[in-house]
Amino acid sequence: MRLFAAALFMLTVMSAGVASAETLRLGILKFGTVAWELDTIRHHGLDRAEGVDLQVTAFAGKQAAAIAFQGGEVDAIVTDFVWVARQRAEGRMITFAPYSATVGAVMVPPESPVRTISELSEQRIGVAGGPLDKSWLVLRALIKRNHGFDLADRSAPAFGAPPLLVKQFEAGNLDALVTFWHYAARLEAAGYKRLADMNDIAEGLGGVRDVALVGYVFAPSGKGASDATIAAFLRASRNAKLMLLADDAEWERLRGLTRASSDAELAELKRRFREGIGLQFGDAEVAASQHLFRVLAEIGGERLTGAARELDAAAFHPAARF
Repeated sequence: MRLFAAALFMLTVMSAGVASAETLRLGILKFGTVAWELDTIRHHGLDRAEGVDLQVTAFAGKQAAAIAFQGGEVDAIVTDFVWVARQRAEGRMITFAPYSATVGAVMVPPESPVRTISELSEQRIGVAGGPLDKSWLVLRALIKRNHGFDLADRSAPAFGAPPLLVKQFEAGNLDALVTFWHYAARLEAAGYKRLADMNDIAEGLGGVRDVALVGYVFAPSGKGASDATIAAFLRASRNAKLMLLADDAEWERLRGLTRASSDAELAELKRRFREGIGLQFGDAEVAASQHLFRVLAEIGGERLTGAARELDAAAFHPAARF
């Protein structure tokens, strides 16, 4: 199925109109993995083939990107649907389209005696992103439900930037690390063990696997790119994903951008990236996203979700369904 879909991507590109390109201004993190997809789009002219002039601005952090988006400096950014729900609850009718279901993971050293998440009690745990990191929240929720204690009370969590925490982890100053997927993939390539990832944990909480928590977020109609331009960009995005799913040579071209330090690291990054590519998104995927939002809202409370209590199905851009 995947290979068949990948084989069709060139037909999709060739059949698209290329008349007048409309601009879509996209803000991304400077070292975010979404840059790999966007580079594929622009290198192969997939945006132009769809009639889109894709302009990309890199920001140093999520807050800077969010401020630029809210100020109208860019038409779209990449973030999670929890933030989208929060903004919509405050009257900003932004929309979301899934980008990737590849998620954060809990990593331990190769020689670690820890075999299950319940054994993380009393361990020194690094948590990338802060106390409201989604992987940290669902990890705590699953342990509390299944084992009756809050990991935040029975461990020594250290919050910080992913690169700094990785260095502390590699130096042996942390017993476990909850981190973003690409840092986990690099660690796996170096021999560290994946204890669990967010898909495992979400499934354990009664959800489903492969929910795309992260996606492209677009300004409301009339304040950014048109719906037609957004739909055209999402087609280009899908075509790029199909290339990255099927073509190993494309990953060789992207080697420098991924900053892979070895063949093993590039292979692991490629494998994990491909795992997050979804080839369908409809009512079932919307329902799974809503379930995960409710789980996160229950754990994180108002500090995480603000006034939002639900993830409205209307939060998903119509062109996101395929």
